[in-house]
Amino acid sequence: MTAQIIDGKLLAQQVRREAGEEVAKMVAAGLPKPGLATVLVGENPASKSYVGSKQKACAELGMESFGRHLPETATQSEIEKLVEELNADPRVNGILVQLPLPAGIIEEDVLKRISIEKDVDGFHPINIGRLAQKGRDPLFVPCTPAGCILMLDKLEVPIEGANAVVLGRSNIVGMPVALLLVRRNATVTICHSRTKDLPEVVRQADILIAAVGRAKMVRGDWVKPGAVVIDVGINRIDDPTHPKGSRLVGDVNFDEVKEVAGAITPVPGGVGPMTIALLMRNTVRAAKLAQGMEVSSVFH
Repeated sequence: MTAQIIDGKLLAQQVRREAGEEVAKMVAAGLPKPGLATVLVGENPASKSYVGSKQKACAELGMESFGRHLPETATQSEIEKLVEELNADPRVNGILVQLPLPAGIIEEDVLKRISIEKDVDGFHPINIGRLAQKGRDPLFVPCTPAGCILMLDKLEVPIEGANAVVLGRSNIVGMPVALLLVRRNATVTICHSRTKDLPEVVRQADILIAAVGRAKMVRGDWVKPGAVVIDVGINRIDDPTHPKGSRLVGDVNFDEVKEVAGAITPVPGGVGPMTIALLMRNTVRAAKLAQGMEVSSVFH
């Protein structure tokens, strides 16, 4: 068996095209363009690259982009004051604070300052709390977890009743994607560094979401034949044969697992493009809410 390779770039293009069409409709109706503000603190190269990608996506879809860059030395109060200013700016529909923040900054205190109506990253404690509760819906769902679920839906993978294993329990991916799977009636196991006999637990998965941040951790003999594997990991490893001397790999040993799984996402080109696409969709959703327009379910 050789797994179907899930083309995240193609799926992301579809989401971005739909978001762009919604922007065009709003502008044609005389409404302001949706606007996304990005807050970057410090000079982390990866964070600068991510913010640049988000600003580029806004430009491509006809959206406004407001970049705010603070120095590494910015204080907690300075960052929170900037967030409050963006909350009050009617041109800004979504606020994204690029994580991680510098050492000494309390991330939760910054994130909870973001108005939940502008929380397009979906990390505000109220939005996460609503996600965790039956019968309550958040205004926004975190982008990477939402992208994982959308991929499963596009592949028509049965989620209800499936055994789903989430490898990793981060606030950004592991916990929210587990909550989304529970909402879809999967039986969910969350694995972490204290899980006993990890390979055996992973082997029970019909759906595996790997988001632990360890290069090539999941081996071929960990995976049930035919399972669907979504690899969220982005790890840089040394590779003398590569022009740059290094390359990106996921948390899954792709070469081994693709011979066992039914479908698998590559790294790069899998989940990554979906994250920015869903951020664009969330920002359009925020702009519609600000205009009192009707919006579809946050889970579709």
